[in-house]
Amino acid sequence: MTRRAEYAETTRRAIVAAARTLFSEKGYFATKVDEIAATARVAPATVYAVTGGKQGLLRTLVDEWSDAPVVAEARAEIAKLDDAEELLSFLAALTRSMRQDYGDIMRLVIAAAPHDATAAEGLATGTARYRDGTLLAAQRLADLGALRDGLTVEEALDILWFYFGYAGFFTLVDDNGWSYPKAEEWLRDAARRALLAEAASE
Repeated sequence: MTRRAEYAETTRRAIVAAARTLFSEKGYFATKVDEIAATARVAPATVYAVTGGKQGLLRTLVDEWSDAPVVAEARAEIAKLDDAEELLSFLAALTRSMRQDYGDIMRLVIAAAPHDATAAEGLATGTARYRDGTLLAAQRLADLGALRDGLTVEEALDILWFYFGYAGFFTLVDDNGWSYPKAEEWLRDAARRALLAEAASE
């Protein structure tokens, strides 16, 4: 990478980081491009030229969350796991990690989506990617013969989404004040009881 390219990437990262902080603190709609520029120490015109303004920044943040390198790594790991209990533990830990690392982005997109087309599009994209990864886990559980009798892959996906979609950690941690470790353990065990055949006899 040339020095000019390095500088351009550094500038882009500074703008994205500034937007993420301000969006989280003030909300998407209340944040002004001038504020993002000032925080990133660039001109407002640079924010538009480099990132496409607030809408472009929101799309970038959605990609950072839903297309992060850890997502591809998780897909590979899910495909390898051959124990249902380990798979659910992995999924619970991954969800906790993603919520801690990207929960601020999820919250702002969810809050803005009902009022903004770009946010709605971003939420739809992020959710589709999120559910696609969760579907891999549901299918893997089915392939391992671990699901309760009569439970389809689609039903397993819906149950996994109930526990490991947006609401689970947000409700337990944000609303109820639980610690992340406590929420992770509870969600893992609840999903196990709801999904796995071996849990039915306990």
